[in-house]
Amino acid sequence: MKKRVCTAVTAATVVFSLLSTPFMPYSTQMLYAAERAPVFKSRAEIPDQYKWKLEHIYANRAAWEADVKKVEKMANVFPKHQGKLAGSVSALKQALDDYVAMMRIHDKVYVYANMSLDVNSSNPALQELADGAEKLNTLVLEKTAWLTPEIVAIPDGRMKEFLASPELAEYKQFLENMVRTKPHALSKEREELLAQSSALAGSPGNIYNMLAKDIKFPTIKDENGKEVQLTRANFVAYMESKDRRVGQAAFEAYYQTLEKFQDTFAQTFAAKVKADNFYAKARHYQSALEASLIPNNIPVKVYDELLETVNKNLPLLHRYMALKKKMLGVKELHMYDIYTPIVPSDTRYIPFEEGKKIVENGLQMMGEDYVKALDEGFHGGWVDVYSTDDKRSGAYQWGAYDTHPYVLFNYQGTLDDVFTIAHEMGHAMQSYYTNRKQPYIASNYPTFTAEVASTMNETLLFKSMYANAKTKQEKMYLLNHYLENFRTTLFRQAQFAEFERAIHEKEQAGESLNAEALKKLYFDINQKYYGDTIISDKEIAMEWARIPHFMNYQYYVYQYATSFAASQALAKQVMEEGKPAVDRIKTNFLEAGSSAPPIEVLKAAGVDMSTAKPIEDAMKIFEESLTELEKLVNEK
Repeated sequence: MKKRVCTAVTAATVVFSLLSTPFMPYSTQMLYAAERAPVFKSRAEIPDQYKWKLEHIYANRAAWEADVKKVEKMANVFPKHQGKLAGSVSALKQALDDYVAMMRIHDKVYVYANMSLDVNSSNPALQELADGAEKLNTLVLEKTAWLTPEIVAIPDGRMKEFLASPELAEYKQFLENMVRTKPHALSKEREELLAQSSALAGSPGNIYNMLAKDIKFPTIKDENGKEVQLTRANFVAYMESKDRRVGQAAFEAYYQTLEKFQDTFAQTFAAKVKADNFYAKARHYQSALEASLIPNNIPVKVYDELLETVNKNLPLLHRYMALKKKMLGVKELHMYDIYTPIVPSDTRYIPFEEGKKIVENGLQMMGEDYVKALDEGFHGGWVDVYSTDDKRSGAYQWGAYDTHPYVLFNYQGTLDDVFTIAHEMGHAMQSYYTNRKQPYIASNYPTFTAEVASTMNETLLFKSMYANAKTKQEKMYLLNHYLENFRTTLFRQAQFAEFERAIHEKEQAGESLNAEALKKLYFDINQKYYGDTIISDKEIAMEWARIPHFMNYQYYVYQYATSFAASQALAKQVMEEGKPAVDRIKTNFLEAGSSAPPIEVLKAAGVDMSTAKPIEDAMKIFEESLTELEKLVNEK
């Protein structure tokens, strides 16, 4: 199953784009028209066509509980295979077949409980449901903890025979991944102990999520001088205001509020980093970075090359900031200015129905079956569209192997939100194609490839809109939107990745991760990335406390940047080659899952991420687009 927030949780993988935070790749425009997205006080008020249909998974709680009991029984009897795996091909196959059968049900149980809570987080019964799913997950981890050590312990010669067996062809990549990480496998007893501690390791993230949800922000005055409540959900909207006073007020109120809780955030974050380093050390990795990348078959040099290449090209970002300052006509460019639209444009409200059509039209080049599947998703209970106070913020795609994909939105009707539709439905399409083609064991595509399909969709949508732009103003607006994608995805995610690596290294070296240390480190890196053109306001030092990926996941954000670079290359191939490129990408990438190492999957699709070239090529595209915008700005 795949929840794209973006890293592995239990057997699932989460892919989401937290659009409520400004680190996501779509900040350029906000509504200023009278018409805005509908406001719903409760979930019951939302029309059914705008709510996902979890009843497609379980008709009621009784059906869910029946599967919980089924998984409990399967988990408790699973150890019957212990000690027998090296005996024969059939013994190993039977164990793996039973594992798959159990995990397919487990994933449905876990997804249903957590997605139910995500759209109604204040409901005690749903909190209980999610707790039950977590306890079940812990049980499954405990009862299967012996599996990897026993497989890894199979003698090399014997394993070679097993890998050559046609009976185990479905599990070949799965087994090879285990063998590859053999130096980091532990004894049965130690694996069981680590499995039992999994709930504790997740505590910092859970604490952070609750703290972030419970913090109340002050009111600010909007563009009309009206007192409005600042929230996590509307923060970016006010940061994008045309009224500079509103953006500054939102910026200062938000981060000054977070600063009041800086010590709690810092201790929570430090606990998360300590846990990452502990598990890395326990498995004999040199660092948490290595522990995160190697199991996914990603060379550490990919991370290093990303940061090196981005740092080398920071003058381009500084040049973009200089253009932004010029276009805004301000004496001083501040951090609260960078989300302000620099090109006047149509700021009308875009109803969700219209947003869907824009996306479908923009992705026509992906072929008829792709667009048909998109339409099926929009009308088949896949999507949850509108916000309520107790709905999880942002956007993500999730689902289990035996369900259709599910997509959570918090749609407000901006052009950004339309691009978010394209982004999240890109995740959904990858899950849709993969689950149709691959067996369960190869369906959980790795995080390294998870953001490629989504950002490719965004690029194709931009290219389609740009090609049809009729005026200089439209072109300037769309170019700026595209450049913002580069800033917030390639540059900004690399900035986050640099910060994440630095804090893990500091903790590993025995340095304190107190609030002041975290603030100074973040401030210095932010200042380096944005350069001297912009004033790094002191409040920005607290931005790390509003990035949930830091608290909930390990070394995920760099993959936004690498995926964005890969997606630029693939989108270019689609536009230049047409159907041959589309067919190659569908077959070798969208349908691939984890049937091959992620670097090989992308190489077969047409981009080699084992080198820095895709990052360098993406930087060239950024420079070309920046030059084009500068030319349009300077035209008389």
